[in-house]
Amino acid sequence: MKLDDPLSFWGGFDSASGKVIDRFHPQHGACLSGTILFMERGRGSSSGASVLAEAIRLGTAPAALVLLDEDAIITTGALVAQMLYGIDCPVAAIRNKAEWQKLSALPRLLVKAGAGEVVVTQQP
Repeated sequence: MKLDDPLSFWGGFDSASGKVIDRFHPQHGACLSGTILFMERGRGSSSGASVLAEAIRLGTAPAALVLLDEDAIITTGALVAQMLYGIDCPVAAIRNKAEWQKLSALPRLLVKAGAGEVVVTQQP
């Protein structure tokens, strides 16, 4: 799933349902649970890290996040969930916009994460 605008996990995402709740967001009401989520960057509060970590704990978070720009808040949320709950949610930044757009348009992707590296490829 590709978001048209950045999303703030704090106030824009419901960790209980996995849905976008920001009523001004173009994807308002979309369920992000289990998706490989593409968004250029996060938006907003550092408290978003705790919301993402909670969604990961509850199983309502995206399966992975692929960003265009690095985002410390989103990365922190995923790291906290991994450290506290032992649940992985890979976060990758693909800083090449053409490559990011190409991957975001594919219907099925495979994300492999480990040892400080995340690889995103087309799944046959």
